[in-house]
Amino acid sequence: MTGTSEARTTPPAGRGRRERLRAETTAEIKDTALRLMASGGPDAITLRAIAREMGMTANAIYGYFATRDDLVTTLIDDVYSALADDVDAAWAKAPAGDPAARILAWARAFRAWALANPEGFRLVYGDPVPGYRAPDGGPAPDAARRVCTGLTALAAAAWPHAEALYRDSAFTWSDFDAGLLDKVRPAFPELPPAAVALALRIWGHLHGLVALEVYGHLGRQTASPDKLFQEELAQLVRTLGVPLPRTGS
Repeated sequence: MTGTSEARTTPPAGRGRRERLRAETTAEIKDTALRLMASGGPDAITLRAIAREMGMTANAIYGYFATRDDLVTTLIDDVYSALADDVDAAWAKAPAGDPAARILAWARAFRAWALANPEGFRLVYGDPVPGYRAPDGGPAPDAARRVCTGLTALAAAAWPHAEALYRDSAFTWSDFDAGLLDKVRPAFPELPPAAVALALRIWGHLHGLVALEVYGHLGRQTASPDKLFQEELAQLVRTLGVPLPRTGS
């Protein structure tokens, strides 16, 4: 009986090989698309250009992605999910009782991912792909939710210290996009509108410097972009009223 069961559950060798080759080709298509974007911008992501680079026919590429938009959606989901994984892991590793350490860890992970994956950063946060139409709900809804709630977690961690500094905030729930509130309010029901606004301010601090660095603008102004980023993080933590980690994290 055991031998019969194994025979029924083991896939034919030919099918396993086909699946492996398909996965390898799919990965190569995605890598090629990002390389084309790096050299030619978002306009360069076309199935015909990818086929040409890979020595395939255009019709063969369509066997993997029915449309260019399908490919772009997959790329965004891949890179955005990788970012969410990195910042979630950094947050989880930082001491739970040290809000400054958690903020610094999340922010540093965000920058490290962006510098290691500049095309992915540009795809998610920078240059729109001309003519691209995202599916309903967006190209990477789970990753977007995780990153959004991760940013709000930074504000939530700081809020016990920052509340006194922002208690005069005039923000109300009507000032925010409904989609944003759908993500953050269930995860942080205790936070007031001022704390959600604070999360957006934190995002502005982090995204601004990282975007300048990814696009090559910061390197023209300073030979020490890392030092600038670290000092900006320290200043950000101070403006939140949160004590900096004693360990120098």
